[in-house]
Amino acid sequence: MIDNEPNLHGIGMTSARTRERMISRLQEKGITSPRILDLMRMTPRHFFIDEALAHQAYDDNALPIGHGQTISQPWVVARMTELLIENGVPSKILEIGTGCGYQTSVLAALGADIYSVERIRPLLDQARKRLSALGYARVQLKHADGGFGWTAEAPFQGILAACGRPDIPDELLQQLADGGRLVMPLGEREQQHLTVVDRVGNDFNVTKLDAVRFVPFQRGILK
Repeated sequence: MIDNEPNLHGIGMTSARTRERMISRLQEKGITSPRILDLMRMTPRHFFIDEALAHQAYDDNALPIGHGQTISQPWVVARMTELLIENGVPSKILEIGTGCGYQTSVLAALGADIYSVERIRPLLDQARKRLSALGYARVQLKHADGGFGWTAEAPFQGILAACGRPDIPDELLQQLADGGRLVMPLGEREQQHLTVVDRVGNDFNVTKLDAVRFVPFQRGILK
């Protein structure tokens, strides 16, 4: 159940003090950008998870959101966002894997136009309600196979995929604008790394970075 007027400030384990502890942990792990830290501080992570797990909302852990999916740990969200905007905030961003909408909310707070694709319909419907309650008007959501991207809205200056696979779908590379950046985990389930792909003309420059572990990139749609 999502309230019409969500408690965005939180109390107890979702309070501002608890969020500040999360920010301190992010700083200890190397997130130093004031803008990224402010985004993480202002985004109510407890609003995107089941109420029974709210006391863990600002721990630096992934948490289950149903359907075999998870909400990414705060450090991962901060790091991926940091990498995506390293050369400036993309004006138009494609997100693969809306999930509960937490990462979507962080991206939307950048002021960019967000196009987010989710293959699991119940997750998409719930994320839509949450994002609407938070007042994000520049977010477009689509129930579809994320491996195909969003052809009708391409090209995108930024693409972020919140699921891992051994390679990058060619459809996503082709929808990345010249000068744009793609961020996603690459590798097998036990050996994934956050990977940045920068497009320069028809060349794609690939940089492998932090070791991570994401749910697998799956094809098809679920209703």
